[in-house]
Amino acid sequence: MLLRILCAHRHGLTLKDLAREMNVSERTIRRDLLTFQMAGFPLQKTAGEYNRKSWRIDHRDGQPEVSFAFDEAVALYLGRHLMEPLAGTPFWEAARRAFRKIRVSFGPGARNYVDKFRAMFHQTAVGVRDYSDKTDLIDDLIDDLTQAIEDCRMVNITYQSLNATESTAYDIYPHGLAYHRNSLYVVGWAPRHEQFRIWKVDRIEAAHLEDLRFERREDFDLEAHFAKSFGVFHGDGDVHVKIRFSSRAARYVREGTWHHSQTLTPQKDGSLLAEFDLDGTEEIKRWVLSFGREAEVVGPEELRTTIAEEARNMFAEHTHEHRAEEKYDRSHRV
Repeated sequence: MLLRILCAHRHGLTLKDLAREMNVSERTIRRDLLTFQMAGFPLQKTAGEYNRKSWRIDHRDGQPEVSFAFDEAVALYLGRHLMEPLAGTPFWEAARRAFRKIRVSFGPGARNYVDKFRAMFHQTAVGVRDYSDKTDLIDDLIDDLTQAIEDCRMVNITYQSLNATESTAYDIYPHGLAYHRNSLYVVGWAPRHEQFRIWKVDRIEAAHLEDLRFERREDFDLEAHFAKSFGVFHGDGDVHVKIRFSSRAARYVREGTWHHSQTLTPQKDGSLLAEFDLDGTEEIKRWVLSFGREAEVVGPEELRTTIAEEARNMFAEHTHEHRAEEKYDRSHRV
């Protein structure tokens, strides 16, 4: 947040101004500026009228201007659509400004060529989450969450889970952010439940950054936390999953990396045996169901039973709807 404020004020701001913008003490701002200087950020302190000291970002202060070869600039510009699912977040706003600068550097002729070249690419938008409809809320929310993660501060959130009819307020200790299927999630310790949980950012209705600090768990690693997840939902089990895919689906499955533990073994009849070591089966259950009859769970038996029950329920539901429609059509004809 502090860097964003300094970048937005080219002529600099005083400690008092920065403290007011960040709603913290001048001592905290002074500490953070010192941290940035020690890290090598191009910060410069200048004296203005009445010897007022101000701070600003100075790219000329011993730091080379960032520049790209033409092909590098084109590649970055063409890849901007990959960040569009983050529209409405501070990540996207900063990236969009950077892409705008790159585009201007091309010149009219090159811009026209690159824009035509971009038309050769298409990105699907099935299930894409667009945060731009609540930009201000997401902007403040992500700022609060990232600050809480960095400073180990507790956050009180108002959250409505997918299956809940009402929102619930409780405290969380944020440890990191995850990006999965075009949506952002916050990962953290839930004191009420005494376990690590995830919360979808879309479903956080309000968040308040508290002064209370927590001690970050030294044994927590974000990558390791999701290592055995088939997505972002973390389980407590240790499950070896075996799925047989028909010859019609085998090639499609072979073409992808679905999990780092996967073992794909072609069978003599053209089918494919896929094996995974996971901590839960909720997400892989949905994945298997998406293949319909082209996928068969070999093990564990519990997952096989769950899939069979789900298939029976789907058949019963669709059969019921079909019969209701036939009955309505017959009565209508009469």
